[in-house]
Amino acid sequence: MSSVLYDTPGPRAKRRNVLFSALFTVLLALLLWWVWQKMDDKNQLDSALWKPFAQSEAWTTYLLPGLANTLKAAALAMVIALPLGAVFGIARLSDHRWVRGVSGTVVEFFRAIPVLLLMLFANEFYSRYTDVSSDDRPLYAVVTGLVLYNAAVLAEVVRAGILSLPRGQTEAAYAIGLRKGQTMSSILLPQAVTAMLPAIVSQLVVIVKDTALGGVMIGFTELLNSRGTLAANYANVIPSFIVVAIMFIVLNFILTSFASWLEKRLRRSKRSTGAVLGVEKVDDLNAAEVGGSYGAGAGGGGI
Repeated sequence: MSSVLYDTPGPRAKRRNVLFSALFTVLLALLLWWVWQKMDDKNQLDSALWKPFAQSEAWTTYLLPGLANTLKAAALAMVIALPLGAVFGIARLSDHRWVRGVSGTVVEFFRAIPVLLLMLFANEFYSRYTDVSSDDRPLYAVVTGLVLYNAAVLAEVVRAGILSLPRGQTEAAYAIGLRKGQTMSSILLPQAVTAMLPAIVSQLVVIVKDTALGGVMIGFTELLNSRGTLAANYANVIPSFIVVAIMFIVLNFILTSFASWLEKRLRRSKRSTGAVLGVEKVDDLNAAEVGGSYGAGAGGGGI
């Protein structure tokens, strides 16, 4: 299949692709075989080490409560960071210099600080200056650190997504009499969401994984922290790492699959066609279609 960036491969290119694919498969198989042999030599494949994962106690006592805390922290951080990032991303595009200056300073400040440092600082802050109980403090600290850092990153994603739209979109909105706020909410944001979605999903996956930092450094009982207790009880360190890694992979795969489904749905909707349109199609839009779509207020349409 040809595209703007790539031509359809010829016979030599097809043979080369098949050769590289076969070579990669062989190297991957050798790597897996080497790992399997090493684990077998160290008795890490003994059934006794894996048996706890076939029993309900390991799941109900350690892994599932840890997974629930991971999901709770990640969900809270996503729900708060997404709108906060959108607000700061839009503020960075404001016509007012002081708004751009304040939002830009906040975004650059929190984006430059490691998320682990933010968690540690938040944990210490809640410990010294608030009445948050010691049981709830790790969750508060983890969510605070994740929100501050990821909101700053998402603000840049939102800003880049809006700037990636053709300039004609804004000019067409002004031409039919929309104000700045209406242009942003009705024209630019719905289209930019489709373009931003892959980057947003990548950042959401980062949020899920970064909850483990709180488990290691401030004792938040998320999935990785619960694994440590399980491994100490059953003496199966390596198997527990593998099982927890698989759980993270499945969790993030579900999140990515949902985002892919949502992206396809948005691309099919009438309100999210801007990121898909090329410049030549935008230029072909005529004023009558634009005015009819938004001026009548009939649920968006043709841009």
